[in-house]
Amino acid sequence: MIQGLILHSVSYSGSWGQHFLPVGEFIDKAAVLGYDGVMLMAKRPHLSVLDWNSDVKDRIVARLEHRGLRMACLAGYTNFTADLEHADIPHREMQIRHVQELAEIARALGGNMVRVFTGYESPHSAPQSQWKMTVDALRECARRAADVGVTIGVQNHHDIACGFESLYDLVQEVDHPNCRAMFDAWAPALHGADLAAAAAKLAPLAIHTTIANYQMRPRYRCVPALVNYEKLTPSVQAVPIDEGFIDYGTFLSALDAGGFAGTVAYEMCSAILGGGSAENLDRYATRFVVFMRTLQGAHF
Repeated sequence: MIQGLILHSVSYSGSWGQHFLPVGEFIDKAAVLGYDGVMLMAKRPHLSVLDWNSDVKDRIVARLEHRGLRMACLAGYTNFTADLEHADIPHREMQIRHVQELAEIARALGGNMVRVFTGYESPHSAPQSQWKMTVDALRECARRAADVGVTIGVQNHHDIACGFESLYDLVQEVDHPNCRAMFDAWAPALHGADLAAAAAKLAPLAIHTTIANYQMRPRYRCVPALVNYEKLTPSVQAVPIDEGFIDYGTFLSALDAGGFAGTVAYEMCSAILGGGSAENLDRYATRFVVFMRTLQGAHF
């Protein structure tokens, strides 16, 4: 059962040249657009640990309460296999401590989830070693987050465990009640996987999913000597929720049937078709709410 519609602040972060809103104004925007809560980007320009203090906490909590919104999730940015060519630098220790601080911030804001990533595969260590260091790091993050009543959610984004079968294996191997999946349709859809089967498998482990939709754009490189073109990996173009190739009706229905009980977030985490004006961002975000309310009325 879906526990609320959430707007991810990365959508209004200006990261791809789009319209920027500071955190307070973003919270106002989410309320006006009809969302139940927010997912806050845990880095500048939104909510960095470097800028966190009691005044920031009080302002955000007051804004959320005034708008009647929940702080659903803090979006962390991790890469537990970073810089393996310099093994003397304790990158995993730094990141585990960072995630612990994010858990403390999430709890202070009334939330109970922190999103994390796994790691990008590195040529400087064997795949099995990178898998183990990721599992170990996630287990320690979960243990430390549990001390403040927060759950770590692993999003299928980075190389390690981005396949749905591998993500299932990863969470099972971490084997901690405060480490769960934040399973998205984006990766399995691009992999050509069966979305219904993927959602059904991960539903019992999932506590949150983040949604965006895309159209494929073929790419080619000119080969003058052959008077022809070489086909390249296609790019993806972010489009409104109901204009992309990802079948969210099937995905969400399978999650629900599998026992999913979590939040659903919308994000604009790349350049969107039509440009990054405030009006276009609002149009995309509003269409998502309408799409989800209609879907919930028809299926859930």
